[in-house]
Amino acid sequence: MPIALTIENATEQSGLSRSRLYLLIAEGKLEARKAGKRTLILGESLRQYIESLPAAPITARAAA
Repeated sequence: MPIALTIENATEQSGLSRSRLYLLIAEGKLEARKAGKRTLILGESLRQYIESLPAAPITARAAA
């Protein structure tokens, strides 16, 4: 993963929406930096956040 991602790249990489990313930054759950007008999310921070999410409980359905 890159050192830093733009909001657009972070949405593509993570599947999270722009608004969710900004909310996570505001809550201190993602580390971000400003480069001029650009907001950059630290790649390691995004990776750690995704890895901290609970596993999805997916079960197989019986064949019909």
